Order: sequence, then C-alpha cells, then structure tokens
Amino acid sequence: MICDICPRACNINRTKQKGFCGTKDKLIINKVMLHNYEEPIISVGKGSGAIFFSGCNLRCVFCQNFPISHRARGKSVSQKGLIKIFKKLERVGAANINLVTPTHFTAQIEEALKTYKPNIPVVWNSNGYENAEVIERLKGLVDIFLVDLKYMDNNLSLKYSGAKNYVENATRAILKMKEIVSKDVITNGVMKKGVIVRHLVLPTHTDDSIKCMQFVLNNLGADTIVSIMSQYEPRYDAIKHPEINRKLTPLEYKRVVNFALEHNMNNCYTQDLSSANSIYTPKFK
Repeated sequence: MICDICPRACNINRTKQKGFCGTKDKLIINKVMLHNYEEPIISVGKGSGAIFFSGCNLRCVFCQNFPISHRARGKSVSQKGLIKIFKKLERVGAANINLVTPTHFTAQIEEALKTYKPNIPVVWNSNGYENAEVIERLKGLVDIFLVDLKYMDNNLSLKYSGAKNYVENATRAILKMKEIVSKDVITNGVMKKGVIVRHLVLPTHTDDSIKCMQFVLNNLGADTIVSIMSQYEPRYDAIKHPEINRKLTPLEYKRVVNFALEHNMNNCYTQDLSSANSIYTPKFK
C-alpha cells in the first residue's frame, strides 16, 4: 500500500512503516462514544456515535486531541471490527456514525462502508486536509461532511500544522464535498445530509478567520451552515508560539462573528467563550 491518500503524499509502503500520520495500514481506534458536544443537529438525542481514530495527517501544534493525534495511541481494529462498532452504535440509538479524523484510513473505511452502510447518517469529520479526488470516492458512502477550514494563509498552516499547501487542498476538498452533497437535509432538527464548515478562531489571527468566512460566502453561499468556534485553548506545543499561547479575547471572537452576520451568513453556530474548557474534550485512553 503505497500511500498517497492525503496531500502529504508520503508515498511509502504503510504495510511496513508509518506515514506522517503516525500509523501503518491497520485501523487504530482510541475511543468510541455517544458524543453530546458536537453541533446540535449532529448531537441530537442520545448523541453522535463518535469513533475517534488515532493518528492524524495534520497534527496541529495546538491540537486538543494530541494524545491520539500526535502519539497515535489506540487499539488495532479490523474492518469487520469497525462494522461491529457501526452496528453497536446503531443499537444504542446514536444519531449518526461520526468518523473523527478519518483521512489517513480512508481506504479501509471506504471498504468497510461498501460492505455495510449504516442505516443512520455517516459523518466525515475531518481537518479539511484532503485530496478532492479521494473525497469523490466517498460519494454514496458519506452523508454529512463536518469539515474544518482552518486557514486561508499557507504561512499559518505551515507554521502551526506543518502543511505548506493546506489552503489549496482544503478549499478544493470542501468544494468537492459540497458537489457530492449539494443540499442540506434536516428533519425535525436532525441532520440527515449536508455540509457543515467549521472554523476555529485563533488568537491574533482574526484577519485570516475573516478570509475563511469570505471563502465560504463567495464559494458556498451565505446559507452554508458554518460553525464559528471560540473553544481554542493553548494545548500541546502552543506554548512555543507566544502569539497563540492564550485564549481568545471577546473582541477577537466578536469580530469574526459580526463579519458573518453583517454578510447575512445566518446559518452560523457560535459558542460562548466558556467553551474554551477541557471538560468538553473527551478523555482518551
């Protein structure tokens, strides 16, 4: 398996060695849970059936999930084992199957979904650093794309996520996601199909946040569901970057939210600044 599944294009044999993502070709899962802290239309009822995959193809310096994203801690699971997890989450009443940080395991997940497509929506919950051509393969398998748009400046993506080509790949991937699922379907407050674009506002970088909002406005439309997140905390290696080694100020967050509202982006989720609290982060094994 020569791996070029994501824009890193490691081009190594992951049956023998780990990629940048920190994993070989075997699925590794750290946690499965009913998650109540996603967006309301995702976490309705008993919660979203979240499956947290270990490893990550981006590995941001401020990642709140760093024990699993940077250190790839978890348990190896077969494709049959993954299907059993799907079915278990269905039985306990999960609103959806929420695949968290799935990109580096796309091929394995794709095969599992071809074998068994859950009867509840499948959510692709990714950091946005994707190949659009690979996203095309998920057509008919994934119902909801819950995707980050982290940056519109490659200097920032290189500095904080080690990705010099984040912007062009994330924007192409998001456009492909919208092409695949062009219409949001929400029934009785429950999302069945659609795209939600997330953006985490970083301290001192509200200019870039506004560029992210502008991209959504210009390319996806003002009716796009956007989640503007204030939950940033300086975790992991953020201490090495003084400009982001603090929480957001109310004024920083308000500036980004006001831009969205002033441009009639009325389908926005916002957060209280109190969301920047570790109690909302799952406890990983």
